[in-house]
Amino acid sequence: MATNGFKNPDGVRIVVAGDAKTGKSSLVLAAASDNFNPDVPPVLPPTRLPENMLPDRVPATTVIDTSSSSDDRNKLVEELNRADAIVLTYACDKPATLERLTSFWLPELRRLRVKVPIVLAACMVDKKDPTDVDPDTGPDPNVTREIECFIECSALNALNVAKVFRSALEAVLYPVAPLIDVKSKTLKRGFSGALKRVFKLCDLDCDGALSDEELNEFQVKCFNVPLQPIELTGIKMVLQENLAEGVTDKGITLEGFLFLHSLLLEKGRFETIWTVLRKFGYNNQIRLSDDMLPPPLKTYPDQSTELTTDAVEFLKGIYFKTINNRVVSSGANNYLSSVVKEVFSTAPDNPWTKAPYADAVKGTGPDNNELKVNVFLSKWALMALLEPIRCFEYLKYVGYAGAISSAIRITRRRRLDREKKQSDRNVYQCFVFEPNKEDVRSTKMLGSCPTEKTYAVHIVDQKTLVLREFSEDIVEEFLWEEDDLASCDVAIFVYDVSSEHSWERANDLLHHVVSIGRAAGYEFPCLIVAAKDDRCPYPTEVRDSRRLNRGLGIEAPIRIKARNLNDIFPRIVSAAEHPHLNIPGTEDKKSGHGLIHHFFKFASGMKFLW
Repeated sequence: MATNGFKNPDGVRIVVAGDAKTGKSSLVLAAASDNFNPDVPPVLPPTRLPENMLPDRVPATTVIDTSSSSDDRNKLVEELNRADAIVLTYACDKPATLERLTSFWLPELRRLRVKVPIVLAACMVDKKDPTDVDPDTGPDPNVTREIECFIECSALNALNVAKVFRSALEAVLYPVAPLIDVKSKTLKRGFSGALKRVFKLCDLDCDGALSDEELNEFQVKCFNVPLQPIELTGIKMVLQENLAEGVTDKGITLEGFLFLHSLLLEKGRFETIWTVLRKFGYNNQIRLSDDMLPPPLKTYPDQSTELTTDAVEFLKGIYFKTINNRVVSSGANNYLSSVVKEVFSTAPDNPWTKAPYADAVKGTGPDNNELKVNVFLSKWALMALLEPIRCFEYLKYVGYAGAISSAIRITRRRRLDREKKQSDRNVYQCFVFEPNKEDVRSTKMLGSCPTEKTYAVHIVDQKTLVLREFSEDIVEEFLWEEDDLASCDVAIFVYDVSSEHSWERANDLLHHVVSIGRAAGYEFPCLIVAAKDDRCPYPTEVRDSRRLNRGLGIEAPIRIKARNLNDIFPRIVSAAEHPHLNIPGTEDKKSGHGLIHHFFKFASGMKFLW
């Protein structure tokens, strides 16, 4: 039942809740037996609704009666959390039970974060005061915004009993809340995005309109019957009368397609709308259902995931098609955000508005299309690396038709890269380790709080470089799991040339990180960065750095001046492309193994913070 978004694989589960003596059990029993029984137990066992009272092709429906006793509180909460829909009851002859809906029940459901359709059942209407002729006897709709519908019923007189549960079931099968914003009376973002995606998938010739043939294929796909010529004519007449831009000589436009579904909403044709959505793979949250997405990818810790060439070319095509077909804002940042907004207009949301994607890529450099498309592709590359299944989901939203195997590739294991002395990856992860003291953080590769999972992404010669920064005080937390270093392609250790303390701490960090990685079976190239090279170095800085270079058999420190990082990124990528080099103590060249052994013997005697 994943396609329909039910919580329970065996069918729909409707929970009946409310104050004591409001007719809960009588209502359930009357629905199940089509009879009124005055001798009702305090709480009924789970009860199946008879098939003859359910709509066609509806899954099994179980009704759960609940106790309002404080002794059964935990059981009530458990059932509410498992519910697909809730029937809240109050007694027409007990005004206090109506007041309790707004003073207790609805606030309690909000507190428990139970977000399922709610049907309000005014039970025992047969006991209602006959002098009360006010039709608005239910609760204030402004206060009870979660309630789908309000039904007066009577188990004694068999009045609207079946309607209560049919309404609850329809609210599960064809929910209204995900479709329309009640306050603004407009289509919700997710719904309009889904309709736009459906329209684009059906617009086979990509001319911006559904021809008679395309519209008929849509009809057959969703409802298994073709449109009759008179029906096609009628649809176009409705659009011509109400929305001139909804139909052209080519066929029905996107505006017309959205308008037709708005009409279905107004007429309460929720089943028709949901039939369309489910035929195109949407669940009740108007996201692609689980059976439309692959299971988690199985990888070794030292493997990663990245976009295939096919997916990259598809995304380039989407980017350039968007800028060719749409006028976007001027300026590098506004321009790119306008493109991204349009690209994700067929998705439930823009996945890049929050961390780690929001500030991961900076559009620096000349303002040209090559830069902009690289920034655009960089965020996709980061999502493919960190959340491959989510990345594939959004690829589907923006129109990718292939399988995950053609969109996301699992890279070769890093240990094999070292054996072959060459990496075939397109995306490299660089871990940047720096001492705690704030004034030595001069690389500013990330520009964000190092206590969070924040990333910076750069494109270097068609390769994507993903940097993640770790200050000294969070290294231990990060390295808690033995596989934490498995995904590292290059480790960088930064020190301030003007501070001997910074140099010592960077050495400590290098030794500690390398030791932990080696103990877990992971080795990786290491580079040292001498930051603030425009400052006066401490007296023995040059000698110390040379000694470290010779002792470990890695490259000499990369010297950078403040705010000048352009030269460092190609060096990092080069180290990642040749993963057998710059591994401390293991470089295969004439480097003097005695010096290496001496260095680590010396380093092991240092005073560490850990």
